[in-house]
Amino acid sequence: MKVVYEAANLIDAHLVRHALEAEEIPVFLKGEALLGGMGELPLFGTILVCVPDVVWPEASEIVAALPLNQPPEEDGEEASELPPGLLPA
Repeated sequence: MKVVYEAANLIDAHLVRHALEAEEIPVFLKGEALLGGMGELPLFGTILVCVPDVVWPEASEIVAALPLNQPPEEDGEEASELPPGLLPA
């Protein structure tokens, strides 16, 4: 098994997992059961998304194409419709 993605959190890991499984790539989440552990275990950065060595090149391309950790695109028209000094809720 090779690590194809180091997840920032559980949601991130499952998004990658579902994207890979949709392409019929088997996935193992290493460290998922440790999330939220107390003591010296960190709360973040413990989940590794792993795939078999044989499909790692294909999986890494899929992960690279995912819009992970990118800010949402802003629509310039929406912002211009608001009165100055107000932000959308």
